Amino acid sequence: QVQLVESGGGLVQAGDSLTLSCVASGLTFSRYALAWFRQAPGKEREFVARISTSGASIYYVDSVKGRFTISRDNAKNTVYLRMNSLTPEDTAVYYCAASYRNSISVTDYDYWGQGTQVTVSS
Repeated sequence: QVQLVESGGGLVQAGDSLTLSCVASGLTFSRYALAWFRQAPGKEREFVARISTSGASIYYVDSVKGRFTISRDNAKNTVYLRMNSLTPEDTAVYYCAASYRNSISVTDYDYWGQGTQVTVSS
């Protein structure tokens, strides 16, 4: 079956950096667009970044532009999210997801990881 497994979350201070990883199995990784979403307590899950199958097309939510970088390694079935200049507003559970569509909509993603917690203290 399809599995997406995130790692790399943790507790950091404002201004610090983290890199999240998501390893996929059970699917033809190179055929899927990948995305990162996040969900803070009491809030809806929101789009963060997405990357196309080849990596040529990338899109970010405005709040992370210039601070976060999404990338993928199709040989390793892995997608990454490098997060710099973290703020307390970035605190959330971060999820990776896979879709045949280059989309920013939660409902367009077919497969999801279990999430990894990122907590940024002030």
